[in-house]
Amino acid sequence: MKSLHVLGICGSLRSQSTNLGLLRYAKEHAPSGMVIELADLQDVPFYNADLKDIPDPVQKLNESIGNADALLLACPEYNYSLAPALKNALDWASRAPDNHLLAGKPVAILGSGGGMGSARSQYHLRQVCVFLDLHPLNKPEVFSNAFSSSFDEEGNLLETKIQDLIVRQLQALQSWAQTIHS
Repeated sequence: MKSLHVLGICGSLRSQSTNLGLLRYAKEHAPSGMVIELADLQDVPFYNADLKDIPDPVQKLNESIGNADALLLACPEYNYSLAPALKNALDWASRAPDNHLLAGKPVAILGSGGGMGSARSQYHLRQVCVFLDLHPLNKPEVFSNAFSSSFDEEGNLLETKIQDLIVRQLQALQSWAQTIHS
């Protein structure tokens, strides 16, 4: 059986982002039979329908999304909603003919933030997923407090409870992807 190729996309552009830390942990602890690649959104411009030539960073992102069997979205919370960088990446990908890069693709969502640990933004992202015909995994949900001792100063995940939850989420994503792709 071929490995499940998962593309992790982080909505935060900060190098010490706790959301990026969640993705790094996921990549390092992916279950057997799963490979996680991390997308780079640093140079992806805001979507603009006036651009006739797709910028190189967008082409690279779209190619990575197209090659992925599933997505792992790290969703920070900005003003009760998802981060613009993450929404922008999905907006660019959705412009592919017939939405072929996203339609039918399984996705897992995790995130860190203040207060409720990105719960509001994750639920908003789920609404976006419905329109894009993505298939979000329902459980387990991964919410973490970005401003706690769960992370070190570099954004690396330290809390074992969240680490275990991420591993369980990846196992569930693997199973969910097999269900969807069968």
